Amino acid sequence: MWPLYAAGFTTAFGAHGIAANLGGFSDDAVSSLLVLGALLALYDGAEVILKPVFGTLSDRIGAKPVLLGGLVAFAAASALYVVADSSGWLWAARLGQGAAASAFSPSASALVARLNPAARRGRAFGSYGFYKSIGYTLGPLLGGVLVWAGGLRLLFTVMMLCGAVVAVWAWAAVPEVPPLPRQRQTVADLARRLSDRSFLGPTAALAAATAALSVGVGFLPVSGAAAGLGTIATGAAVSVLAAAAAFVQPRTGRALDQGRLTIRTGLLTGLFATAIGMAAATLPGLTGVLLAGVLIGIGTGIITPLGFSALAASTSEERMGQTMGSAELGREMGDAGGPLFVAAVAAATTLTFGYAALAVVLAIGAVLASLSRPKAKDATSADTAPDSARPTA
Repeated sequence: MWPLYAAGFTTAFGAHGIAANLGGFSDDAVSSLLVLGALLALYDGAEVILKPVFGTLSDRIGAKPVLLGGLVAFAAASALYVVADSSGWLWAARLGQGAAASAFSPSASALVARLNPAARRGRAFGSYGFYKSIGYTLGPLLGGVLVWAGGLRLLFTVMMLCGAVVAVWAWAAVPEVPPLPRQRQTVADLARRLSDRSFLGPTAALAAATAALSVGVGFLPVSGAAAGLGTIATGAAVSVLAAAAAFVQPRTGRALDQGRLTIRTGLLTGLFATAIGMAAATLPGLTGVLLAGVLIGIGTGIITPLGFSALAASTSEERMGQTMGSAELGREMGDAGGPLFVAAVAAATTLTFGYAALAVVLAIGAVLASLSRPKAKDATSADTAPDSARPTA
């Protein structure tokens, strides 16, 4: 499992490490906020379009080849800028990194599910989310140190090495998981499966968590600066958010596997905690920033492993990659939609009202989910199948 955790770290570190340092890189490459926004959108735009495609491909040819191909492509895309070191190739490298991450991210999630029996999936997804959170946490900090020491070219060099090393590691250590026979699936069949409550519920929760996480990372420093806090204090608040999410995820997964927590109860708890965290962001000063960071981190840390465990439990093995790719698309929509929603409300009123509006949306979603009646046999409950039922890492 360790190479899969390393793959999760790589995609998170690559996304945030570079994105957080593009703005201060060079007047030649990043000449305006519009250009900066376009560069940031390249990575996420590629993921939105390609993640479902590569998820389906991993079901067809096997998740490991897609994982290895994506990691190698990530290293190659990073090498483009290392070799060329020009603003034009920066665009190509960033687009290539996003496309490559679209391949190895959903295939890694699918392998986490395929290589673990249902009784251990909560813990596995909790650990996978933990290392992604570490990547999100260290990305801006370590990326800034690398750019300070050797410029953006050094950061891309580290990304190239990460992709190459993890690819070799995965090739040597991750077992082959051959694709399973599948019945023919029409577009109507796919639409019905993706519109089923067993898919929409966990995916909506994951999208909500990602939206709140993006808003916290992007806007809490703005609130801190407006309150007169320095960059160290606001940076610490964002680090607290990521650290709380990293701390909670493995423990949530372990509680699910041990039967001390159900997916339904956990998702509702996570949504309410996230909503309260967004509401706390309306409080003035350092108190509001830190309290929001802790609660949003805890809420998203609860939701993430439970959401993926629910999706894995309700999906047939032969469609695991497609489900994970489609769920990742939902997360990307939340990643983009949350900050846009808060920014739109803030532009018409103030940032405080933007936080409050998202808190209301999250709370309404949690209330609606709590009022919905679960199926007689909840497909998202933890399975108690013996470990021998599936291959293990």
